[in-house]
This record gives sequence, structure tokens and C-alpha cells, in this order.
Amino acid sequence: MPAPQESYHLSLVTYQASSRMIKLYQFRPAFGLPNASPFCMKVETYLRMAGLAYECPRGADLRQSPKGKMPYIEDEGRLIADSTFIVDYLKRKYGDSLDARLNAAERAAALACQRMLEENTYWAVLYFRWVDEAGWGLTRAAFFDWMKPPLRWIVPALARRIVRRELHGHGMGRHTRDEIVAIGMKDLAAAADFLGDQPFFMGAQPSSLDATAYAFLANVLWVPVESPLKAHAQKYPRLEAYCRRMKTRYYGE
Repeated sequence: MPAPQESYHLSLVTYQASSRMIKLYQFRPAFGLPNASPFCMKVETYLRMAGLAYECPRGADLRQSPKGKMPYIEDEGRLIADSTFIVDYLKRKYGDSLDARLNAAERAAALACQRMLEENTYWAVLYFRWVDEAGWGLTRAAFFDWMKPPLRWIVPALARRIVRRELHGHGMGRHTRDEIVAIGMKDLAAAADFLGDQPFFMGAQPSSLDATAYAFLANVLWVPVESPLKAHAQKYPRLEAYCRRMKTRYYGE
């Protein structure tokens, strides 16, 4: 099923205007999603789920990030980078209403699922965007076509080389294509089994895990990169229905 093409542009400027607003710095939107980076999309979705006012300034500068990567936020003059540390910071400062109902075992299960998506599934997805030739053309256009020459010609190749090196360092890049497909498929099947017939990953009500799950699953299902992972995810209608449920609830139609 094709990705929904409704605009997410409202999320790119402000959400719940306020005199004191968190600034979210992230990549540009792409593929009909708020962000082509699941980590950026995770933070924006969490902000919406938690009802926190934020804005996304234009022209986010990667060089200003405390850790040299996106996303990062600015809150009352303080810069916080890395999506997990950002969410932890927001929970500490503004309360944790999304996860307050979870017991210790449920929190542990949610963390395990989050780690699977962020530390394993992500690298399989990255391979099919940056290394596999079928996805590289779309990835290059989404991330670099806005640049002016000669950067538009130079930067993509350099970035791709860095991603290849990171994949190898992580370990995913040392596997064959078929082995990476098998790893990704098992993760997607596990995510579908974890969700089951529930409306959200931890039951009848959303939790912070859903910010991660929605961001990563939408970046598989709704990105126009045809891959074995996308084809496998489409075999689970519950995953598609879940993503549409999250989109409707937090981004509108």
C-alpha cells in the first residue's frame, strides 16, 4: 500500500504555540513523512504524544549539535542530543504521563522492543537505503538534492562512505545481503507479534514506546524504497493499521 501523501507541514513550523517552546532541530521532511530519520521522527512524535509545545527552526545546523548528529533539542538554553536522552530529559522535566501506568515488567518489555528497533532493525533499514542500489538513488535525492553544486555532487558520496563504515563497525555491514534481510524480517515479525491485536504496543493506551515504533515502522512501510523488508512488513496488516492509527491520532489526516 502506498505511503499516505497528506502533508505533515504543520509539524515543521510549530505545534501548540506557546511563549515557552522547545526547539527541535532535525533533518528536512522527506518521503511524505515528518522525517526520513526515524530518530528525528521519534522525538517529534513523542513531543506530540506528551502534549509539549515545540517548533522546528528552519536550517538546522548539524555542527551545532552537542553530539554532531540529529536530532537535538534546545530547551531554555540547554542543548540535548540523541533521541533516547532527549525523551528521558523530557520525562524528567515535564513528567511521564505516557508510561506512568506501566509496571516494572512492562517497562522492561517496552525497553527491549525499543532496543530491537533502534539498535538492530535500524541498521537493516539503513543498509537498504544507503548501500543497496535500489534505495540509494531515492536516499540521495531526499537528503542532498537541496544542496547547491558542488556540494550536491561531493557530499552524498562522502556521506555514503561514512554510512558504509558505520554499518561495518556495527556489524550489520559484515553480513551478506540475504543475511541482513533475514535479520530484518525476524525483527518485523517480532514487532507484529508484540503488537498483536492491541491498538498500541503496550495495550489500550499509547506509551512512549509507540513514538519509537511508529517512527521506525512508518519509515519501513511508507518510504518509497522497495526492499525485502518493506515487502515483508506489508504482510502484516496490523502494522499498517497501527501506523495509520498513530498518524491520525497525532498528526491528523
